[in-house]
Amino acid sequence: MTADSPLNDRLDDDDYPAYSMGRAAEMLGTTPAFLRAIGEARLITPLRSEGGHRRYSRYQLRIAARARELVDQGMSVEAACRIVILEDQLEEAQRVNAEFRRAAAKPPEGEGRD
Repeated sequence: MTADSPLNDRLDDDDYPAYSMGRAAEMLGTTPAFLRAIGEARLITPLRSEGGHRRYSRYQLRIAARARELVDQGMSVEAACRIVILEDQLEEAQRVNAEFRRAAAKPPEGEGRD
């Protein structure tokens, strides 16, 4: 197997559903019930294996970890999920806004050159 193999590509992919529910819960220090609850709240939607088992990506585990932090601080699962969704939307809006600012700051093609 080479360093450029498809397996390595999947392992480097934050969106690749590499973790079973049990392993994901273990990594987060939580329970499968918590993962089901944030799934029901539509915070994350795990992919399903051919056998119907939930599979989680690293990206989803980071989101779940943030929700768990908020629940550990005393929030309900539903409130924590809503906050994480709003934080994610704000981050995306800030990213898009920064891109627009960069584009607006650039001189149009063909201008500014002598």
